[in-house]
Amino acid sequence: MDKLIINAISREKRFAVVKNNTVEEIIFDRPEQRSLVGNIYYGTVTKVLPGMNAAFIDIGEEKNAYLHRDVLASYVLSPDRGIEKEKKSVSSFVHQGEKLIVQVDKDATGPKGARVTGIVELLGDNLIYMPQGRYVAVSKKIVDEKDNLRSYGTKLKSEEEGLIFRTSSTSATYEEMVNELSTLRSQYTELLEKAASFKKPGILYQKDTFTELVLEYVMKMSSGEVFIDDLSIKQLIQLRNPNLKVTYYNGKENIFTLHRIEHEIDKALKRIVWLDNGAYLIFDETEALTIIDVNTGKFSGKNDYQETVVKTNTLAAIEIARQLKLRDIGGIVLIDFIDMKNEKDKRYIQETIEKEFQKDKTRTKIMGFTSLGILQLTRKKTKVSLTEALQEKCPVCEGTGKILSADTIAFRLERELLEHRNSDAEAVLIETTVEVQEAIEPHLDMIEDWLQFKVCFSIQSSATHYYVIKQFGNLDEIAQKAGESY
Repeated sequence: MDKLIINAISREKRFAVVKNNTVEEIIFDRPEQRSLVGNIYYGTVTKVLPGMNAAFIDIGEEKNAYLHRDVLASYVLSPDRGIEKEKKSVSSFVHQGEKLIVQVDKDATGPKGARVTGIVELLGDNLIYMPQGRYVAVSKKIVDEKDNLRSYGTKLKSEEEGLIFRTSSTSATYEEMVNELSTLRSQYTELLEKAASFKKPGILYQKDTFTELVLEYVMKMSSGEVFIDDLSIKQLIQLRNPNLKVTYYNGKENIFTLHRIEHEIDKALKRIVWLDNGAYLIFDETEALTIIDVNTGKFSGKNDYQETVVKTNTLAAIEIARQLKLRDIGGIVLIDFIDMKNEKDKRYIQETIEKEFQKDKTRTKIMGFTSLGILQLTRKKTKVSLTEALQEKCPVCEGTGKILSADTIAFRLERELLEHRNSDAEAVLIETTVEVQEAIEPHLDMIEDWLQFKVCFSIQSSATHYYVIKQFGNLDEIAQKAGESY
């Protein structure tokens, strides 16, 4: 049975997708790491680079965004065709200082700013409207109605406009789609009017990413159960999908701890992943690519060595597909399976991993085995991976390894303290590092309001961020001990 576990009562909001008692996906939403994907900005072109066929745009964020020529509205709407159009430089379609409306399609990572497109998409229940898209497309999941929908789309849109029919459009009437398109056109007009009032780059439209993602998953669930610790989102879920059983949880223990999701997060941050048969995987993430090594480990099989290899590689292929989704790893991925001499066995392993990736909504392209027996694939990257979101470079090893960030420890402390809310204590003494204290200090008044007791800190020096809940007690006693520790 499918389950959705939603932890939304603290500043860091999270939900986990569980299928057949296996955690398939974990989504995080932090205020400082909130995804910009889907946000629409009014920007200014700061630099045009003909050599890269791209431009950089100031959108009001910390780093300038990257915009390729091929997704400029002026390029898409150009009357030129074929090779003549391809030969034209980006400077033929955009100039420095030009004002543009753009939409983020990939978050900033490392030193790189966000990637944006000039082909803005506005999402409706049945349609995706592109004011300057110039084409009609139909969801790949729709098989029988493709031609009819394309015909509808051609009649509905103007020459410049573009439409994508979502899966739900097959059950919508023509009149409903006409009305929806009219609403989406009005939304775009409002964006243009808002942009006209802007004096400098800034955001025109921002998604409520977390709630939207939750509701998106909920709408896909034909059956199953939802466990949630937030009443307002619970009510939204029940309105959107009354067929689901939604259970509100208000116990002291954090809902992720209760359902062992916290344990799965810890496992997903580890470099080594053990398989059920005693074999194991090693994940090495770098900025350029991710390398996964498959090892037989404790598994030696019973009879034939090649049979042992194929069994291990099959289990590895299934788990790798799950881990890439769970860790949200994107970009180039190289998998070093245990060496297989038989081409038939290689095809079987490739087909196995292809089948598993069909369950993943993120687009993945499998390139096949190299002459060295390495399976190559690419998985679309739209946001930071789990390790990038939760960890930071370790100052002790000068970046060769990673530790949990001060923010992550602060969020964990916050959640553990919430398990003691409304207790009889007047105060609590926390031993921690100065970085963890600084991460939680700006929000301490709000947290103490939730807890109904004071939080005092005993600061210790440490190479790694940590906390220990030392003592609950009366305020004078705790405050005195905290004072002695400074």
